[in-house]
Amino acid sequence: MTSETSSPIPPEAAAVASLATLIAHMRAEIRQVILGQEAVIDQVLAALLAGGHLLLEGKPGLGKTYLVTTLAQTFGGLSARIQFTPDLMPSDVTGFRMFDMKSQTFQLRRGPVFTHLLLADEINRAPAKTQSALLEVMQERQVTIDGETLKLDPPFMTLATQNPVEHEGTYPLPEAQLDRFIMKVLIDYPNREAECEIVARAAAESPGGAASGVRTVCGPAAIVAAQLATATVQVVPEVVAYAVALAQATREARSIALGAGTRGAISLVRIGKAFAALEGRGFVIPDDIKRAALPVLRHRVQLTPEVAISGQDVDEVLRAIVATVPAPRQ
Repeated sequence: MTSETSSPIPPEAAAVASLATLIAHMRAEIRQVILGQEAVIDQVLAALLAGGHLLLEGKPGLGKTYLVTTLAQTFGGLSARIQFTPDLMPSDVTGFRMFDMKSQTFQLRRGPVFTHLLLADEINRAPAKTQSALLEVMQERQVTIDGETLKLDPPFMTLATQNPVEHEGTYPLPEAQLDRFIMKVLIDYPNREAECEIVARAAAESPGGAASGVRTVCGPAAIVAAQLATATVQVVPEVVAYAVALAQATREARSIALGAGTRGAISLVRIGKAFAALEGRGFVIPDDIKRAALPVLRHRVQLTPEVAISGQDVDEVLRAIVATVPAPRQ
């Protein structure tokens, strides 16, 4: 006598399916107030799932601050904003100890980095010393003040905006710090229909009003669990080799003076896992890596002067490179 039993669902697959449902709810809440930026929203969510940091570039007034506060509201997290200026000191970012006359002791004043989502506005307007203070926070998720190391509460994510390097008063980010951002996301103007809706809504709101109608769908602990579930998404060796081949191709291209390093290939796989998780899949396919290629690599490569003068931009060169690297068969 035989009996048929259905194969149990692996716990990793169940976690990814639950994660996809959670992210779908978060995405729906964000899209209620951030209009016409669907691709940007997905990339921000992917970076959050991958546990990385984002570099945002776009014209002023496109809702970057609003996006950060709205995302934090969906999981009940804290958000903070730092306006980077040439006179900003490292202690303005991390915090400091101040002598209290009443208690005759030094009291800790925590800086704005003690949050879940940190918006570092115009990060390349601050000098290198202040930028390096943020580097430890981004890499180690901790702050050292007067020799004492303080851990940040997870999840922690930095979303930094920067001005084009030709703007007056900017300090170019060093390659080591650029490499710490898992993606560079470009925010462009929304289409006409979305922009009309944005203008109509903004004109009807009171000045300084917070994001209305955004529901909190989970807590910070659920985001940490989602990040752990994303890490369990499977990647076959052929797809890993494809990500490495793309990174190596940027180093070999004649149009690129500085190619992506190993961290670039790692980031391709991590974001590929996040994109797969967004779709509810427990495995990465080559299209996930292709989808990640431009936002992951565009800030990690430098064009040769000849190519830059010709008017070609980084994305055009990267698209041509991606087209020449054969993807594994699915």
